[in-house]
Amino acid sequence: MKKALSLILLLLSLTFNSYAFDVKNPVDYVNTLVGSASKSELSTGNTYPATALPWGMNFWTPQTGKMGDGWTYTYEADKIRGLKQTHQPSPWINDYGQFSIMPVVGKKVFDEEGRASWFSHKAETATPYYYKTYLADYDVTTEISPTSRAAAVRITYPQTEEAYLVVDAFDKGSSVTIIPDKRTIIGYTTKNSGGVPANFKNYFILRFDHDFSFVGSIEDGKLSEGKTSTTCNHAMAVVGFHTKRGEQVNVQIASSFISDEQAQRNLKEVEGKSFDIVKAEGKKEWNNILGRIEVEDDNIDHLRTFYSCLYRSVLFPRSFYEIDEQGQPIHYSPYNGKVLPGYLFTDTGFWDTFRSLFPLLNLVYPSMNEKMQAGLVNAYKESGFLPEWASPGHRDCMVGNNSASVVADAYIKGLRGYDIETLWKALVHDANAVHPTVSSTGRKGFEFYNRLGYVPYNVGINESVARTLEYAYDDWCIYQLGLKLGKSAKELKPFKLRAMNYQKVFDKETGLMHGRNEDGSFQSPFNPFKWGDAFTEGNSWHYTWSVFHDPAGLAKLMGGYDKFNAMLDSVFQLPPIFDDSYYGFTIHEIREMQIMNMGNYAHGNQPIQHMIYLYDYSGQPWKTQYWVREVMDRLYTAQPDGYCGDEDNGQTSAWYVFSALGFYPVCPGSTQYMIGTPYFQKVRVHLENGKIITINAEKNDAENCFIQRITINGKPYPHHYFEHELLLSGPNIDFTMDNKPIK
Repeated sequence: MKKALSLILLLLSLTFNSYAFDVKNPVDYVNTLVGSASKSELSTGNTYPATALPWGMNFWTPQTGKMGDGWTYTYEADKIRGLKQTHQPSPWINDYGQFSIMPVVGKKVFDEEGRASWFSHKAETATPYYYKTYLADYDVTTEISPTSRAAAVRITYPQTEEAYLVVDAFDKGSSVTIIPDKRTIIGYTTKNSGGVPANFKNYFILRFDHDFSFVGSIEDGKLSEGKTSTTCNHAMAVVGFHTKRGEQVNVQIASSFISDEQAQRNLKEVEGKSFDIVKAEGKKEWNNILGRIEVEDDNIDHLRTFYSCLYRSVLFPRSFYEIDEQGQPIHYSPYNGKVLPGYLFTDTGFWDTFRSLFPLLNLVYPSMNEKMQAGLVNAYKESGFLPEWASPGHRDCMVGNNSASVVADAYIKGLRGYDIETLWKALVHDANAVHPTVSSTGRKGFEFYNRLGYVPYNVGINESVARTLEYAYDDWCIYQLGLKLGKSAKELKPFKLRAMNYQKVFDKETGLMHGRNEDGSFQSPFNPFKWGDAFTEGNSWHYTWSVFHDPAGLAKLMGGYDKFNAMLDSVFQLPPIFDDSYYGFTIHEIREMQIMNMGNYAHGNQPIQHMIYLYDYSGQPWKTQYWVREVMDRLYTAQPDGYCGDEDNGQTSAWYVFSALGFYPVCPGSTQYMIGTPYFQKVRVHLENGKIITINAEKNDAENCFIQRITINGKPYPHHYFEHELLLSGPNIDFTMDNKPIK
């Protein structure tokens, strides 16, 4: 009996260990619907299920919202209007170069309202490399698997003489042409939400494996049967088929921002391949990219959340370049409208992503960011400025000059192979200029900042304290890069001095950052709970911590580390009070803070996301460990409402990815990562240099979030940070965990 019991226990142990640690296909843990249960009043991510390749030029998504609605897919919706090729980075920025396809059966009603079909999530499969849905009104199953610039589509129709496919090129100027003898549709769309030159077009091509039994074009809502071409405000093409039940119509689709010919060249990404091959290749690519971080744990929900966040972290910035006949990268420039050689990337806001998304690329995917840095060189050459928010060209959104952080962090962490001298020239230029038409690019208020050391509150420039704090940090980044490049002390002196400008907006009476008038007086009355005004999507309690580069200096201003820690504690201890009078209504970022039951801590927006790690600098690392675990446990899931605010192009996801590893880049531009608390029992990070970071945290579970001891390669490690060079060496990091803090 004892032998039998022992055997049973052994088998159970092997079974559970195999289940717990067998992550062969990390893409299988991704839920692309995370964050899609959102609306303008309350964001749980503000995402859509992007079916794409990592950093792909084109994404595909089911469209439930009306044409032009930034909330293109919402989980609560019950009808699909089409499958859309999208380039949308955010509902607030909206889309450009979009078009859609939609199968229809039995009726010649093709507008988006008339053609919309009921669907259910129970009959929907959403993965990064494959999307499938059942369109109930038509008894049609539609599947799509993309490459970077093309896609394979498979449509399973019922038995009918009236099977149709609608190609909707959308409004604001579009064109379609049906070529029946080639089973082809070509066209273009110009629909956009800004950031493009006058000659902007997205050219598309669709090639079918069935002859057409019906052709027609729709010109601004009017169907003309037999007409094969139209160019108008809102063009659509319709082709029909006679199908048997279960018959599959395959369509291969590609697009280009360059030309019709380039769209046909991009179609080669899927030409000669079956749908299943394209699908398998997409899955392999996702497993390769996600598998760079190999996680072992016995909590499958945590694995799902982690890999869903990692998926989001490698979508943006998207590729905006194509491959020419010679196999070289070329791009249509959204800055000057020309077709030029080289890389270009877009659809990211550096105000968000400088914080942890780009540092994640620098550690795990540096060769990709080297291409992105080369793309920044081209953006500067083509527009005279580095982008701060690009989609696809300069967009007037957010504050700061955080391209300085993105450029500096990459080079300081060892990325090479691009024109860093041009980027240095760009940083110096942008620190002393503002774009003539897009005031978020460059530095708005730089004249005041350079003269006074801050952007005044009373000179008509909103969010003045946020700008001052971010400009000071950006100056520090420029200074650090200049040191690395060997620039002269004279050239670096202004940036070195301005890095301390955060002190100019610190109010010793309140211990908080405070708007300051041109005459040196502080703005009055002052409400530290007022969102906006002197700050950006936050209040003084949130932005006071935006001194990434000098926490020790900030603590000194506050009166020492005891007061610094008390102020950090207060963020969580305060009730979620707010003043929304600047906006005139409660913006969603405020509401998301209010309902999370974490006091005035607002993890759903970016300015405060590093704050928890500041306890590492002030002698109370156990509080970092406690609050990191609280945020990860309470504010992230792998469900449609899985985020606590805007996901924002990978930033909120990258926070989770880093924090799950057990460390975080509080100050990009430095080489340090502050230690938090590991989330998993074992992690292997496969670096591009062939080394492997191995992280072990035995007894790591919901109860044991506190670090008792750290060893690296078997030797005790005394610090609260890891150096970048240490991580690149592929260390074995062992955490000893417990449920009680070491103080």
